[in-house]
Amino acid sequence: MKSIAIVAIAGALFAAPPTPNRAPPAEPSSPPSSSPPSDSEPAPVVPPRGEPDPAIEPPDPAPPKPTAQNNPTRDEITPEMEQSIDRGLRYLASIQNADGTFGRNRYSKNVAITALAGLAFMADGNLPDRGRYGEVVRRALDFVIAASTETGLLVAEGSHGPMYGHGFAALFLGEIYGMNPQDDRVRDALVRAVQLIQNSQNQEGGWRYNPVPNDADVSVTICEIMALRSARNAGIKVERDTIDRAVQYVRDCQNPDGGFRYMISAGPSAWPRSAAGVASLYYAGIYQDDAIDRGLEYLVRNAFPDGSGPGSQTHYFYGHYYAVQAMYLAGGDRWRRWWPAIRDELVTKQDEMGAWSDYQFGQAYSTSMSLIILQMPKRYLPIFQK
Repeated sequence: MKSIAIVAIAGALFAAPPTPNRAPPAEPSSPPSSSPPSDSEPAPVVPPRGEPDPAIEPPDPAPPKPTAQNNPTRDEITPEMEQSIDRGLRYLASIQNADGTFGRNRYSKNVAITALAGLAFMADGNLPDRGRYGEVVRRALDFVIAASTETGLLVAEGSHGPMYGHGFAALFLGEIYGMNPQDDRVRDALVRAVQLIQNSQNQEGGWRYNPVPNDADVSVTICEIMALRSARNAGIKVERDTIDRAVQYVRDCQNPDGGFRYMISAGPSAWPRSAAGVASLYYAGIYQDDAIDRGLEYLVRNAFPDGSGPGSQTHYFYGHYYAVQAMYLAGGDRWRRWWPAIRDELVTKQDEMGAWSDYQFGQAYSTSMSLIILQMPKRYLPIFQK
């Protein structure tokens, strides 16, 4: 059964072309405004079709200026959504362990789960020791920093292929450092994490489970691309060649139907990794491209099943985590039609405790993913600012 809200918009959305819309990022500490975007905003500067964003070197360290474009509009926020977020954050804070991790299942010590939970609180405007959940974020950060090894790998117990966790943990560090560049311990761990990512890239241009340049798959590759983008946004140097090769790898994984296969070798398209594939091209600096157009059309044409029951719920939250980013970055009608559908769907999936359930990775994971998705319109996280 298709996700009812998502499928309802598919016909109208399919023909809508993506509308890139980039602007300087908003000040992270500024509270979100309910004012709609101003019509007087200057036109965004978009790279030529098919070419990566030239700003791979560290950006100007001057603080970003707030823009109306990065504030939520009235139709993006609903009272039900705000109540859902509040309940979800309270639940997630209640399951944090003394060491900064979250939950009790087999993945609770995985740095990816802790990083995603930390990002969920940061998406509400919290920073380490700042904000209602500042202490929660600080404990999560302490755990991730403690997981930084001499090689730069961010890894702790319960890792399912350490490069998955490394990518999400490096993203968490990049977002914190982008908001608080005075923290030297975060910078040190982030610089080493970025260097490890670059050193682990294989000849095809991608990454896989372990930090060695052997094989690669598109799922792990998106984790590393997003981490590199966050680090670059925060002022950490990322080599252009690393980005160029990663872009080529993702392109090489796209099928004729617009979806993405798991590896360069032949294979079927799948909705969750196709969402990741489209998002990865955006984060690599590609804003207008045939590969993105075809990928977005694939996502709409194959709207993801709603995941009711344990047998059909595989990668539901992972898929929508990347799909909502892809549609947000596409902008225009794609975002305006997609966002209310997934927002309202997630609100209905929340349980009485304030959690969302995932039968494979646990409630800390699924609740964190859901909260990050629902808080997209707040645009507190630098990675989500246009």
